[in-house]
Amino acid sequence: MKNFLLIPNRQKDVGLVLTRSIRDALRWRGAICHIYDEYHVNDTSPIKVPKNTECILVIGGDGTILAAAGRLVGKNIPLLGINLGTMGFLADVDLNDLPEMIQSLVDDKYELERRIMLRAEICRAGQCLYTFTALNDFVINRSGFSKVIGLAVRINGTLIEQYRADGVIICTPTGSTGYNLSAGGPIINPTCKNFVLTPICPHSLAMRSVVLAKEDIVTIEMENVRPDQKEEAMVSPDGKDGMMIRPGDQVKVYKAEEVTPFIKMKEVSFVKILKEKLL
Repeated sequence: MKNFLLIPNRQKDVGLVLTRSIRDALRWRGAICHIYDEYHVNDTSPIKVPKNTECILVIGGDGTILAAAGRLVGKNIPLLGINLGTMGFLADVDLNDLPEMIQSLVDDKYELERRIMLRAEICRAGQCLYTFTALNDFVINRSGFSKVIGLAVRINGTLIEQYRADGVIICTPTGSTGYNLSAGGPIINPTCKNFVLTPICPHSLAMRSVVLAKEDIVTIEMENVRPDQKEEAMVSPDGKDGMMIRPGDQVKVYKAEEVTPFIKMKEVSFVKILKEKLL
């Protein structure tokens, strides 16, 4: 690889000290390297990528990578996360590994993982109002004055459950170690193609997570639990504000055609990563 774009989180790399150091190290090895200096946490506009870019280095934490991935949908350019955060499931290159990482990239010594993404269509009265794409998850969560929301869940058109809960999470394997894990959902190897539906604080002991096949289509319709109360919920892609929904609205979620390619610098088993990060 000879063409790189660096996307730093200024809140974590104050003054871009580390970013400029990585840029200089790549240029010293003959690479072309640009810095995207317009990253903002709440910005969702597409990132302008220089022509011939072969690799994007995201400097920050998992949140920075998720935000960047959402703004790079369809680019199909490999990402590599450099961890300045805490947990670092996505940003798995630590500062101690930087010299080796930079040389390996220039020497084309790496592997690629293509992570699936999810697409969500929000419909009202039969009309699609908005479409979102997520690498981690979609969360439908109660909002405003709603105490418990009703969600009728269909898989491939078949009603499987009518949740009374705080909401639901629909996540990819990449997102299974996030909110899904905290809500009691299963952990899935990030290279798998399944996705998961997990209720948030359901009002029934019988409600459990459902692991879905890559071909499945989930349709969630918000129901009216209390006719005398205004009920609403927020659909959030990858932790960002998405769109408010109300009773009668439907959210259709399925595997997106796009993927997010990640660069893996060393062969470390997913089980070992889990042990290091969670235990």
